[in-house]
Amino acid sequence: MNWKRTLGLDNLSEEYAFARDESTGYTSAKKIPDHWVPTTCGYCSVGCGIEIGVKDGRAVASRPFAAHPVNRGKLCPKGLSEHYIIQAENRAKYPLLRQNGKLVRVSWDEALSVMVERFRATQNAYGAESLGVLSTGQLVTEEFYTLGKLVQLGFGTSNYDGNTTLCMASAVSGYKLSFGSDGPPGAYEDMERADVVLLIGANLADNHPILCQYLESNRHKTLIVADPRVSKTAMMADIHLPLQPRSDLALLNGIAHVLIRYNLIDREYVNKHTAGFAQLEHFLEAYTPDRVAEITGLSEEIIFKTALLYGRAKAGFIGWTMGVNHSTLGTATVNAICNLALLTGHIGRAGASPFSITGQCNAMGTREAGFASSLPGYRKFDSSQDRAELASIWGVEETRIPTKRGLAYPDIIEAAVAKKIRALWIIATNPLVSYPNQDVLRHALSNLDFLVVQDGYHPTPTTELADLMLPAAIWGEKEGTYTNSERRVSKVNQAVEPQCEARSDFDIFLLLAEKLGCRDELYPGWTTVEDAFNEWRRVSQGRLCDYSGITYALLAEHGAIQWPLTEGAKPAGTSRLYSDGQFQTPDGRAKLVCADWTPFPEQPTAPYPLVLNTGRTVEHWHTRTKTREVPILERLSPRAWLEMNPRDAKLLGLRSHDAVDIVSRRGRVRAVELRLTEITAPGQVFMPFHFAETNVNEVTQDAFDPISREPNYKQCAVRVERSGANA
Repeated sequence: MNWKRTLGLDNLSEEYAFARDESTGYTSAKKIPDHWVPTTCGYCSVGCGIEIGVKDGRAVASRPFAAHPVNRGKLCPKGLSEHYIIQAENRAKYPLLRQNGKLVRVSWDEALSVMVERFRATQNAYGAESLGVLSTGQLVTEEFYTLGKLVQLGFGTSNYDGNTTLCMASAVSGYKLSFGSDGPPGAYEDMERADVVLLIGANLADNHPILCQYLESNRHKTLIVADPRVSKTAMMADIHLPLQPRSDLALLNGIAHVLIRYNLIDREYVNKHTAGFAQLEHFLEAYTPDRVAEITGLSEEIIFKTALLYGRAKAGFIGWTMGVNHSTLGTATVNAICNLALLTGHIGRAGASPFSITGQCNAMGTREAGFASSLPGYRKFDSSQDRAELASIWGVEETRIPTKRGLAYPDIIEAAVAKKIRALWIIATNPLVSYPNQDVLRHALSNLDFLVVQDGYHPTPTTELADLMLPAAIWGEKEGTYTNSERRVSKVNQAVEPQCEARSDFDIFLLLAEKLGCRDELYPGWTTVEDAFNEWRRVSQGRLCDYSGITYALLAEHGAIQWPLTEGAKPAGTSRLYSDGQFQTPDGRAKLVCADWTPFPEQPTAPYPLVLNTGRTVEHWHTRTKTREVPILERLSPRAWLEMNPRDAKLLGLRSHDAVDIVSRRGRVRAVELRLTEITAPGQVFMPFHFAETNVNEVTQDAFDPISREPNYKQCAVRVERSGANA
């Protein structure tokens, strides 16, 4: 107790003292740092440069890193307040082991010894593949590379995947099928240089707000936004296409139909650089404008107009995010996007690209180096040449490298339900909020013999179920690199020491390798993350994602560098993939893919008449583990809400701000605030997915893309009723 405050003798003058800062003028004295540390934002995939202000060993401020080429001196609300997450009250501080039903503090040595003993005992009893690992998109690339080797070669299980499967797997699969490899071909600069920009299922203003400046600086573009909602980005558009939910694939096929029918394609490019045109032309005959209008709810006129604008463009850019990916037809829809770019030659040059805008800050890093859905360096599991190359670099027997991918994220969960996965290691992700159809996940976790959760925060809904909780250092407390959506590698720097006994994920992985007895074999001579980065450079050399010319020194000099950069080359301007028309396929040609539209799996019915859409809000990040502890962000958006069109509300006798329940065949979300708005069309409702307290994934369905295994988060059938009506 502050007795001076109680007696009225303390007016908190020190707490509210002001002082003059060289860069900001008068501001709170306690927020004027001793020094600034340049780094890269740890939220989304834009990859903004940021500086952390440090005072007396604590992070006290954040500001844009002026020299960074991505964000041009701007940050979104999350970036501007990012320093708050480091000293958050819910930080994980000590290893915790469940004893007699409670998590109790133990030493690191005991924690890691128990983890290795329990994992090995499980594998000895049920086989090597009885261990599963679920990772994230928010470690540094060096940690992903280290983890992949530890899981696949150290623990010897291939059942390893990341939560990136829940957001980006369809983009990866689509690129692989169309171009022969993962890797976004374009750059942010293309949004400034395109004369037509088509955004599909991409609400940049909420999800990637810093990218909006690239659109706004292009005064000569036509911006077309295809989205069932009148999102903030749709409000910026010259043309908004309010298509029916999950009809984007039909729209894209309809546009391709018009392009071919009216000879708005680049036949020379198609003939020289693609395969499958004759089959695609025949397939698209079924996607006539009248049929596509019926499926999408758009007029034939606007379908023609969109096709003509894109087909006649000198440089056409198509960008997409989760509105495309979160679908059982996600991969097919990505293929249809790539078809449009290939038919018109809108790829590999300034302003022209089919561009996947990634979700997490380093989802790209795990795709390139992580050893989950592919071998490091975009190598293929089923290629004996690729396996031999890696074995030679690593000095291991080729037979130790898997010949096929292990189980994907949802299949690991299903295997736990079936008791085939008996031990699970979850790293820096919170599936007890983020996974669809939570009942299935709870069943899976209840079947496990041993659950380890490694996270920077505790308690979370997931860490509370752990048998062992390992406290990890987070952004601002460790070093490495992130790679953003445009393949630009940026340095991540340590500004402060980790909280209490938390350790970097990199250090945890090396300590586990010591316990397993494989550290010297897998990580010879490694002591720092730069050792991991330098080995990754060698592994990537000669590959599409070539990092061999990128060094920590160059990153410090340039702020950020795009791959590919070969050894000895100098960074020069913006790079794009496939500028020469040569693709990563056996014959060097891109594939034109016939991708048929079908209705989404769970159609509305009389008991469940509304289509639920889910998404983000600009103030929060994923499951709100970090942002709920940032006061300004939490005040701006403290709770979930449900958007409904006033016409539907009138039929249901509901009014704005009523507390309502959202009910599906799988579950119920209770007491959510209702907001009436024309942003959402009749027959549809929308709810953000960040909030554990009112978790929308209690009602979403566990339907998955058959190729990418990404969930269909975006459409499920629900009803909405006043809370308490049928409690």
